[in-house]
Amino acid sequence: MKEIVEGPVLVIAGPTAIGKTALSFEVASRFDCEIISLDSMQVYRGMDIGTAKATDEERAKVPHHLIDVCTPDEQYDAARFAADGLRLVREIHERGRLPFITGGSGLYLKALIEGLFNDAPIDIKLRGVLRRRLEEEGREKLYEELQQYDPETAQRVHIRDTQRLLRGLEIYLVSGIPWSEYLRRQQERRRKEGNDFRRLLQIGLTCDREKLYKRINQRCRMMLQGGLEQEVRSLREKGCGPELKSMQSIGYRQMNAFLDGKYDYAEMERLLARDTRRYAKRQYTWFHQVDGLQWFDVAIDRQQILKTIALWLEK
Repeated sequence: MKEIVEGPVLVIAGPTAIGKTALSFEVASRFDCEIISLDSMQVYRGMDIGTAKATDEERAKVPHHLIDVCTPDEQYDAARFAADGLRLVREIHERGRLPFITGGSGLYLKALIEGLFNDAPIDIKLRGVLRRRLEEEGREKLYEELQQYDPETAQRVHIRDTQRLLRGLEIYLVSGIPWSEYLRRQQERRRKEGNDFRRLLQIGLTCDREKLYKRINQRCRMMLQGGLEQEVRSLREKGCGPELKSMQSIGYRQMNAFLDGKYDYAEMERLLARDTRRYAKRQYTWFHQVDGLQWFDVAIDRQQILKTIALWLEK
């Protein structure tokens, strides 16, 4: 059901380790906010170091929501976040404060703002066939087929974007309907059924890519020094095995593999940093799909961000 949100709602989103936490506390204290965590992993109790949660002292200064709401073996997804997020926005407005959504999950943000409309079909068996064809026939052959079946999608998908190339073919071969047509239908459904936030400010954080990667490398070292290994061991002792979805996330997956003897500590540390950098790239991809984000460089635009929020609230 379409829900109209009349009061102001602030969003600050960005990739891991970019500096959202420090900025968020400054924003929250200045504009009387309550924070709604936009993070798919901070919902899990006992997963603190690997998810870089705010400390108890920090959370005591500013009210935080959707942190430690379920156990690692529970299912928590974008649909549940969207429902929880809407409820919390209403409750925070009732308290006369500003709902402030901040974190790094682009899917969760799209679910809350636009709704979840996954009409395009999935066929895992066909996907395997297409991957084998990609290896045997080459991407040029498959790209020619996509141009034939769905020229609109082929125009927006680069020939080297293997994931979207195969997805475009999969959707057409399963349904006979081009991916571009599914996207048009989804946009129409969002317009009719998606939530309507009347006063929404969405800020996206970016910075020099090399600086971000250095911050990520430093974050990974701090997690390891801060006790990530012991945290994962403790979770396993409580029955949270490496097969759980939560234990397959960045940081926990690499540490579980180390504990299972799949590679040594140095290789685990290298893969942790590498995979976190790759995750940051995927986060950027997600956020660029979110309509209405205003992008700021977190290193040089801090005062401009605060000014933008102040002017928006004045209006």
